[in-house]
Amino acid sequence: MRGSISAQEIAELLGGTVEGNPQATASAPARIEHGKPGTVCFFANPKYEHYVYECKADILLVSKDFQPKQPVSATMVRLDDPYAGVAALLEWFNSLRRQRRRGNSLRCRFAYNISVAASARIGRGSRIYPQVYIGPRVRIGRDCIIYPGVKIYHDCVIGDNCIIHANSVIGSDGFGFAPVGDGSYKKIPQTGNVVLERDVEIGACTTIDRSTMGSTIIHSGVKIDNLCQVAHNVEIGDNTVIAAQSGIAGSTKVGKQCVIGGQSGIIGHIEVADNTTLAARSGIIGNVRKEGEILLGFPAFDRKEYLKAYAAFKAAAKKSK
Repeated sequence: MRGSISAQEIAELLGGTVEGNPQATASAPARIEHGKPGTVCFFANPKYEHYVYECKADILLVSKDFQPKQPVSATMVRLDDPYAGVAALLEWFNSLRRQRRRGNSLRCRFAYNISVAASARIGRGSRIYPQVYIGPRVRIGRDCIIYPGVKIYHDCVIGDNCIIHANSVIGSDGFGFAPVGDGSYKKIPQTGNVVLERDVEIGACTTIDRSTMGSTIIHSGVKIDNLCQVAHNVEIGDNTVIAAQSGIAGSTKVGKQCVIGGQSGIIGHIEVADNTTLAARSGIIGNVRKEGEILLGFPAFDRKEYLKAYAAFKAAAKKSK
């Protein structure tokens, strides 16, 4: 099976133009600092420009307005958006790899050492790796990838084209305990489930708790990084992205197209408006009602106000010395 792509084919695939040899080919992608013959790299961040002139790759994706300051040995494919271009090209290589898998001896979509309840249902084209547990009445859609060690508890629903990385837990009990008069706590049964809609990706060692009643819902297109915690009855809107080590407490509703920076926290029982951006290591402790805000700090507040307050803080600190 053919395993390479030419510069001309890349340009046609991504809607770009070729500068150099249109017949130059690449059989694998590579980071620009590790480019070597037979690979395709991309350049978008100006701080990596020196690699453009050192790179040994045969093909280089660049922006259409990039003006090199030195000779470039690679054939350049000029694109409106190199970031979007490389994402599409990586998908091309990934689809090629999937075709190779279907053509070799690993024809079965199930690996050894997995546990699937008899009442569970798994869609066509999904791949389940070793040491995965899939509980009773779980529904997994088509073309999903469930990596080693994932645990999906009973009654959870996974939509089409979802990816769940190693050792994540979907549907563990929410943290629900009622205080008792003697100072102890009585467990509140968690009777709901978790629903992941289409095209959701969950990072390694992330936990998403089932709801007390109803569903914890991760809507379509959401991407959650490694080591995150999503509590019971949380709802996360379409295409929101959440970076590593972040946590969302119970019954909070996060809007669509939000960006949550790493190690951030959001308290329970609040709503966060669509298109909110939360900087890394920030915390939201109340409702965010205005769409499109950029928030920093703990407690988090508007970026411009935060920077003014920080400047005043620094000035006061200098005066006190």
